[in-house]
Amino acid sequence: MAFRRVVAVAAAAACGLAGGSVFFSAVPLGKQQQQQVVGKSSGDAPVPLPPSAAPPPGLLLLSSPANAASCPAAAPGWLEKPNCGYWDDNWDRREPLALMNLKKKNEETGEEENSSRLAHYKAKATRHIFLIRHSQYNTDGNSDKERILTKLGREQAELTGQRLASLGLKFDKIVHSSMTRATETTNIISKHLPGVKKSSTDLLREGAPIEPNPPSSHWKPEAVYYEDGARIEAAFRNYIHRADVKQEEDSYEIYVCHANVIRYIVCRALQFPPEGWLRISLNNGSITHLVIRPSGKVALRLLGDTGFMPPEKITRS
Repeated sequence: MAFRRVVAVAAAAACGLAGGSVFFSAVPLGKQQQQQVVGKSSGDAPVPLPPSAAPPPGLLLLSSPANAASCPAAAPGWLEKPNCGYWDDNWDRREPLALMNLKKKNEETGEEENSSRLAHYKAKATRHIFLIRHSQYNTDGNSDKERILTKLGREQAELTGQRLASLGLKFDKIVHSSMTRATETTNIISKHLPGVKKSSTDLLREGAPIEPNPPSSHWKPEAVYYEDGARIEAAFRNYIHRADVKQEEDSYEIYVCHANVIRYIVCRALQFPPEGWLRISLNNGSITHLVIRPSGKVALRLLGDTGFMPPEKITRS
């Protein structure tokens, strides 16, 4: 070939794709195309195209950190401003430097003793978060108390409990939504995990976390998002974060709740646009596994896993 093809690939940020300033993180595909991709400076070094210029095929756009403030911020007041595709190390407000009182100084030298104090604020353990969607329930119930698990739903909960027990992990606790279908699912699962303490919370109740994008014509009015969204965000902040500095060993925690809550938490934990939660589908009794490292990095190991169920037992109601 007359020209060697060189391709450099970078991750595309959702905020950059939606608008705002961008830069190109790729090089021209060939010398003949070079004039379309880059300009010339005095030292013949390539310079990025202006934002108004169209990128050549095959190039991915990435938001510019310097212009991150220009990203659109149409989120509700209780939701933090989007980070425009760049990982926020202090997303849970537990980054060691953020916990330190930087104004505290050595009385003798007058200098900050950051290095010696930093170790006291660093997490040491990894948290494993297992998010379980409740099993199938009676959708014809007029109230929460009437929306109990179906016969198939109870079978699904048994299978989920067996699966969790088969992992051989020492689970520390089970926290479940106070809604009937989540409580019943928890009671069945807990039979397979004897000795694991259970607790109930209203924070994990089902609701509409944030108006989805793209919009859904059959979904909720704005007032519902306003009320439910702040509560579900509070659940995220309360339960999804790196380990406390006093925690010495890795923990394995189970949270039994609802599809909307789980989908929103996954988007928030991975720092994906939370408005995309409705694009994810979760089966009843499914297992989603998040890992939060001491550094604050988050990984998704499982999303809505029901591979342990026979096909005829799988539902999404």
